[in-house]
Amino acid sequence: MFITLFIYYKYKTPYNIQGNFIIYVIAISIGINSIISGIIFYNLLFKKSSNNLIDTIKYLEAFNKTLRSQRHDYLNHIQVIYSLMELGEFDEARNYIEPVYKDIVKVSKALKTSEPAVNALLQAKLQTAEKEDIEMELEIKSDLKSLNMEPWEFCRVLGNIIDNAIFSLKLKSCNRHLLVEFGEDLKNIKVNISNNGTNIPKEIMSRIFNVGFTTKGDKGEGMGLAIVKEIIEKSHGTITVTSNEQRTSFEITIPKDTSK
Repeated sequence: MFITLFIYYKYKTPYNIQGNFIIYVIAISIGINSIISGIIFYNLLFKKSSNNLIDTIKYLEAFNKTLRSQRHDYLNHIQVIYSLMELGEFDEARNYIEPVYKDIVKVSKALKTSEPAVNALLQAKLQTAEKEDIEMELEIKSDLKSLNMEPWEFCRVLGNIIDNAIFSLKLKSCNRHLLVEFGEDLKNIKVNISNNGTNIPKEIMSRIFNVGFTTKGDKGEGMGLAIVKEIIEKSHGTITVTSNEQRTSFEITIPKDTSK
């Protein structure tokens, strides 16, 4: 699906290709996408220990909901595009397909890592951000193959920080932006999660990782960031926070597992 729309969008020459051929290719792409999704589900459900069953089910439910929604939307998109092409409205078809293409690019970025659990988490958070009118951007430049911690622990780290960012951004009326970046160098996997929500005051910065400390009032338990720090330090990693009026950033460095 992604490749088909990329060709369509990049060259913008639908009138040079038979309409039926494009529809057939898109249909085949959706079929391939379904097979890939099935493989991801298999990995999530059967290749994790029973101790993580609750987390597995939670992420599976979120991922399944996302996939069902996307399948429904894509079928509707295909019907609209097919009708426009039948009518010879090629410019309208191209204009219609542009936002669809951008959405597929976003989804594809969430499936770039080698860890199905992480992919499922990112998909779920993208959906949550969209519902809250938050522009969530993913920059995935590491496949996480050398991740030096259990994927489910990594998901707890990501989930807690992203949830905090979403909570902060919901306090803004507009212009809500969240960025999640994965990268790596020869020795480390690096993660940066930043947002342009409410800044963290300097006087409490040193306490945000303390057990029981929260800025969410009765909506917080004060355990999220404490758990994050514990998991990261157990893997001999580090986490640093910077915050100002423009942006709050959590930067994580995790040494690679050299045995992988």
